[in-house]
Amino acid sequence: MTQPVPHTARPVRRQRSASRSGVVLRRWKTPKGDLIVSLLTPQGKLRAIARGGLRGKHAGALNLFHHVGLQVYARPGDELAVIQQASLEGALPRLALPERHPYAHLLAELADLLFQEGEADEYGQQAFDLFAGALRGVAHHHDPEWVALVMSYKLLALAGFPQRTRMCARCGAADPQHPDPFGGELLCGRCSHQRALSPSSLDFLRGVVRRSVRENMDHPVPAEDRAPLWLGLERFVGVQVGRVRSWPHLHAG
Repeated sequence: MTQPVPHTARPVRRQRSASRSGVVLRRWKTPKGDLIVSLLTPQGKLRAIARGGLRGKHAGALNLFHHVGLQVYARPGDELAVIQQASLEGALPRLALPERHPYAHLLAELADLLFQEGEADEYGQQAFDLFAGALRGVAHHHDPEWVALVMSYKLLALAGFPQRTRMCARCGAADPQHPDPFGGELLCGRCSHQRALSPSSLDFLRGVVRRSVRENMDHPVPAEDRAPLWLGLERFVGVQVGRVRSWPHLHAG
């Protein structure tokens, strides 16, 4: 009797080429002239390299804040995906304006810090939509500063870094109203020597995560009360997330 020939499974070959779409968060040139870019995509953050960099055919598409479509190639274990093709899917030229560019740069740098590469992120699409909407708002809204402030706090909360606003960050007392000059959260009167925040600033901090973006945009904190909010944001990000180089540009503006 003829014995059946055992079935030999063919080895599964991992897909090496993929199409991705995302917004350029950061770009830098290597000593060899290649261009490395960091992008936020609906699937998470991606770092990739364009061989030839600024001299190559991809340079025009891979500008900061551009929404690009990529064909990338990567082998298992590769540190960086290699860009095979790049096409521009959208651009916001108004972000180059001096009154808008610093806010866009801050948001991009913050997103680059908050969302890690290679992690299975169930909030990837939400993070991408929030960031892309933030850039559109900074480009077109009459108050780009307020857009950047709202969306910075929203991005922090989505990444798991909400501020404590209902209890003193130092002793746990209820209803803190004073800024923490070191940690960027709120302190009670006994734990702080700082002046209490304005009622509109306190209302913003306590409601920014719960409220929708539209609700926050419809109730802006007066411009003269925003400086403590920016300072608190800077301190909080520095302690909880990491160094952000965009702050001096905002202060200069």
